[in-house]
Amino acid sequence: MNPNLRTDKWKIIEEGFDPQFNRASESIFSIGNGHMGQRANFEEKYSGNSMQGSYIAGIYYPDKTRVGWWKNGYPEYFAKVLNSPNWIGINITVGNEILDLETCKVESFRRILDMKSGTLEREFVCLLKSGIKISVQSKRFVSMADYETGAIEYSITPLNEDVNIIAEPYIDGDVVNEDSNYNEIFWKSVSGNINSEKAVLVSITRKTNFHVGVAMKSIMLLNDQIISPEHNVTRNDKYISRIYSTDIKKGNKLTIYKYASILSSENHPVDRIAELAVDKVNKTSTAGFESLLKDHKQKWSDKWDECDIIIDGDPSAQQSIRFNIFHLYQTYTGSDHRLNIGPKGFTGEKYGGSTYWDTEAFVLSFYLNTADSGVARNLLLYRYNHLEKAIENAEKLGFENGAALYPMVTMNGEECHNEWEITFEEIHRNGAIAFAIYRYINHTTDVNYLVDFGLEVLISISRFWCQRVNFSTIKSSYVILGVTGPNEYENNVNNNWYTNTIASWTLQYTLESLKSVETISKDKFRSIVEKVSFCNDEAEKWRDIVDNMYYPVDDELGVFLQQDGYLDKEQLTTDMLDPKERPINQNWSWDRILRSCFIKQADVLQGIYNFEERYDTETIRRNFDFYEPRTVHESSLSASIYSIIASTIGNIDKAYELYLRTARLDLDDYNSEVDEGLHITSMAGTWLSIVEGFGGMRIKKESVTLKPMLPEKWKSYSFYFRFHNNIVNVTADSDGATVTNLSQNIVPVEVYGICEDIDPGRKKKFSRKD
Repeated sequence: MNPNLRTDKWKIIEEGFDPQFNRASESIFSIGNGHMGQRANFEEKYSGNSMQGSYIAGIYYPDKTRVGWWKNGYPEYFAKVLNSPNWIGINITVGNEILDLETCKVESFRRILDMKSGTLEREFVCLLKSGIKISVQSKRFVSMADYETGAIEYSITPLNEDVNIIAEPYIDGDVVNEDSNYNEIFWKSVSGNINSEKAVLVSITRKTNFHVGVAMKSIMLLNDQIISPEHNVTRNDKYISRIYSTDIKKGNKLTIYKYASILSSENHPVDRIAELAVDKVNKTSTAGFESLLKDHKQKWSDKWDECDIIIDGDPSAQQSIRFNIFHLYQTYTGSDHRLNIGPKGFTGEKYGGSTYWDTEAFVLSFYLNTADSGVARNLLLYRYNHLEKAIENAEKLGFENGAALYPMVTMNGEECHNEWEITFEEIHRNGAIAFAIYRYINHTTDVNYLVDFGLEVLISISRFWCQRVNFSTIKSSYVILGVTGPNEYENNVNNNWYTNTIASWTLQYTLESLKSVETISKDKFRSIVEKVSFCNDEAEKWRDIVDNMYYPVDDELGVFLQQDGYLDKEQLTTDMLDPKERPINQNWSWDRILRSCFIKQADVLQGIYNFEERYDTETIRRNFDFYEPRTVHESSLSASIYSIIASTIGNIDKAYELYLRTARLDLDDYNSEVDEGLHITSMAGTWLSIVEGFGGMRIKKESVTLKPMLPEKWKSYSFYFRFHNNIVNVTADSDGATVTNLSQNIVPVEVYGICEDIDPGRKKKFSRKD
């Protein structure tokens, strides 16, 4: 944990510079706009420990798989979102000395991520080896109003003597990924062009042939007056720069405005990228920094108006929930159905920036409740558009007849994960995609999605489950063998309770969806049946599986067993672990982990969370009380599910403890890995912990139920959610809850067991019933 971080309701503030925390701060202070992102690298040269990171959504490289033992069915590559050309760089030379915080004495340092406005600011005073002291202030943003634009304001003031300052704004295409499996260079340059009219660098990815054009323009000011100092240029195919030299008197301020446009072949014709990038940067520089910033701030203001959570009485909790919401919307805005959400977003290289099941299992609900339904719809369309690839993935493993297995990790629909126990066995991901379709339609009533897209996906997933089960004559039931559940500390197990549960649920929901689509449109139903060659014999088989699925349970304990044989393990609890051995995934052998009873993340509890309406409170409590003490929470996705269930059973103190763990996972760096990037997808779980946990919000077909409770430290809290595209605000305090309908339609709610239709524009106070 970085001791220099300060608590503030709207800002992340770092007071003081400690190089050992720099990489972690580069992650925490990252900025983005859903289409591109930038780690908080310094504009000026820094020779200390740093990971340069500029990322463009959808631009990836198929890095050749690296495994010790190749197995049939392995993908040949792991898709990685690339470190892209560096657009933020401004080399500074003071006198004859390069400005570098690694080599000079930093007398003061302050870095601020303003989450309300979406800006990154930094100011410092440093003493150079030459004895020259300077003050530097910088501010930058990537525009939420124009997703291809970034802008920087960078000012230098000599404090103790007159100096010559050389400023060199540049674009550098000679970049690498630290996680390259074979130290490959993923980029090759096409052209670098710089003259008095333009400055643009075009690069192309190897193998995938994505083109990226970055153009820049710089404007120099002395004491707020534009100047035109003489300058030289540097140019090659990988690097372009302008080099300005200016004499500055002590106390005067030199300001550089640097504008950049970052365009890709995903959105523009290859042969015009350079031209269009230059045109754009000329327009944005003409508009000016303050004008661009105003538009950017307005977009953030509009977004906060519909997604903010306000907590009174707990500044740490307030800061952390806004930090999580902020990074979720920096990563994904939902405007492009070709894009999805990587577990690290635009903050680091780990996990390659690819899509995991996290999107459907955790993140979808966040966007369903905080944005127009089109955002969540685009997440589902991403999977629909990859259906043929999912069918191909299943065929590679021996499945037939249009059965689909969605990938564990992907950029383009192809599986690119290469650990056998995950790639081949963590098949519950298929169920998460089916459940996301159900959740979306239940939340929005958009049955047209089911008709036009969803049913095809459900049929293909159900065909996979039908072929993946087998009938056990000993158990007289259908079983699912050789799987890995959400708890990845158990591999190749039989009858993982969660996997069996979500598989049979998917089959049942598909059967119901077939009837729904036939009722809505017989013509469309016949068209789908013909397209996928569906027959009634399949439906009969699915019903038989649903009726006869095996679920491991222990009647004596009254709990669902994580899998067959779980109780054969030595039953220990986490309080018996030596703290020096935590986390166990960094201190134990894999053999020891697999033989232990310890659980990485919610597994049985993940199923209880999804299907809560099936179980009474005592059943939920027994399972929570059994599994939570055995869970080490070494997945970022774990604590939020446990927090929600703790709220459900009324254990508010435990719910709050787990909420803080998930909410401040990155800010407090619980797992000592923030230098690799933030846990973007788990941030959605933080939101769920408040809204579904403390707020008790559940969406049903015809109404919303709420049962808000108040953590001891909080005086009140409020949140927004959407129901059938209506926006509702809930404020909870010690007396109860106030529900405000911000839409034009009546919204039916049930609060503390009281049913009420809330008229448009009206609010209703409900008293808590303890």
